[in-house]
Amino acid sequence: MAAGSLWAVQRWVQRLRSSGAATYRRGWLHPFTTATQRTTGEDCSSEDPPDELGPSLAERTLKLKAVKLEKEVQDLTVRYQRAVADSENIRRQTQRCVEDAKMFGIQSFCKDLVEVADILEKTTECMSGDTEPGDQKLTLEKVFRGLSLLEAKLKTVFAKHGLQKMTPIGDSYDPHEHQLICHVPAGVGVQPGTVALVRQDGYKLQGRIIRLAQVEVAVESRRRL
Repeated sequence: MAAGSLWAVQRWVQRLRSSGAATYRRGWLHPFTTATQRTTGEDCSSEDPPDELGPSLAERTLKLKAVKLEKEVQDLTVRYQRAVADSENIRRQTQRCVEDAKMFGIQSFCKDLVEVADILEKTTECMSGDTEPGDQKLTLEKVFRGLSLLEAKLKTVFAKHGLQKMTPIGDSYDPHEHQLICHVPAGVGVQPGTVALVRQDGYKLQGRIIRLAQVEVAVESRRRL
């Protein structure tokens, strides 16, 4: 080896010893390895988790919320469908009850009218039968009794079903209950503006007018000069 090269190597060894003999003996790569480990340890501390875990955790949280909301929507949908079905069933039951009530009312009224028809039929048979001249008085008495029974039965049926007959003689004229036929002069005991005569009786069903009474109303007569 040349003398110049040997001198250069010796001088380089002396510089290394002067910079740190102990470090040189342990290994000249050791300082760099320690620094590298320190840097890596600081970056991987438990207090600061890697950035890769952040988006993954948020995504899982959003998925859980989405599943929960979807389940709530399904539950609400099922409840809504049940409520609609129950409402439809109640509507049908109510409509059926109303129809049954109407039918029952008609049946009850018809049953009462059948009894009236029976009385009328028996009375007619008494009049249509062949009778001798001496039996005419007896026949008329039977007809009168039959008609009396018929009238009494009709009154009972009307009262049972809330059908009220209006005979407003002497009452004040009311256009909501009376149908004016004509005016007549007011006489003794008849005040002007009151009903003097009833041409046809009116009827109320449960307090509601179903036929107006045809009446003649008294008015003050004009005096001749």
